[in-house]
Amino acid sequence: MTQQDGKTILITGAAGFIGYHLARSLLLCGYRVAGADSMNDYYDPALKCARLKELLAFERFSFIEGDLADAGLVERLFIEAKPNVVVHLAAQAGVRYSIENPRAYIESNVVGFFNVLDAVRAHPVEHFLFASSSSVYGNRDKTPFSVEDRVDKPVSLYAATKKSDELMAYTYAHLFGVPATGLRFFTVYGPFGRPDMAYFKFTKAILAGKPIDVYNGGDMLRDFTYIDDVTSCLERMLFAPPKPDETGAPYALYNIGNNKPVRLLDFIRALEDALGKKAELIYLPMQPGDVGKTYADISETRRDFGFEPATQIDEGLRRFAAWYRAYYYA
Repeated sequence: MTQQDGKTILITGAAGFIGYHLARSLLLCGYRVAGADSMNDYYDPALKCARLKELLAFERFSFIEGDLADAGLVERLFIEAKPNVVVHLAAQAGVRYSIENPRAYIESNVVGFFNVLDAVRAHPVEHFLFASSSSVYGNRDKTPFSVEDRVDKPVSLYAATKKSDELMAYTYAHLFGVPATGLRFFTVYGPFGRPDMAYFKFTKAILAGKPIDVYNGGDMLRDFTYIDDVTSCLERMLFAPPKPDETGAPYALYNIGNNKPVRLLDFIRALEDALGKKAELIYLPMQPGDVGKTYADISETRRDFGFEPATQIDEGLRRFAAWYRAYYYA
């Protein structure tokens, strides 16, 4: 990645999984990075603190802790950081948790997103990139999932909030010329990942000799995407804002996926190999809000940014397993 002198990248959710990896990579490239994160306790805050500690070791990294649903805090963040590019990754994640605590999703993914989007309008930047999700595709038979597909039937509130973000961003691109790119992530995994995700939970249970819950009889497909492939793609996108579409709106959507879905049972076998230990499986029915398969059509991402995911699932899980043992057992 070629450094653009004097540029500051604002990353919200900087202590999160993708945010940490992107921030660290950019700092190593010599960029200034301003980070923001609420450091909430949706999952173990110690993991977020460990990520943040690594970032704070860089002189070119600054950080503000706070809730982006606070419009005043967001305004202060933009005034102090003066970003050239904004990568908005902060969000309340998780499909199942959105059934239990829907208000958290409205406050973070709708109100918080709007506050950041409106700050980008008031403090123009070269490019506004934001996290969407493969969840917007819902349950569908047609594969692979294309950014041209209709996505008006979400099966979880989480998915609905992410689709809402896409719509708001398009409106701001159309009305105010905000150059916006939505990133539909497909099951990103890897070291320093999120403990609420299945592969992380599976690892913890397997190493502890406890059974793991396998939904829908293991007959589920996921387009697992390794974190290094994701950050490499995002770096290429930072200074490449979209060209105006047919309405004049500088707006685009891209799938960020592996384009090679893996059956859940095959994924578990690969994880067993990486850990050197067999799993005890408990088969359960499909959970509300879950989707049977995700499968990314990355033709646009490949065409515009040369995106070619390079990390095979076996290698990605070996790297994750090595990190997990070092982090929790060293």
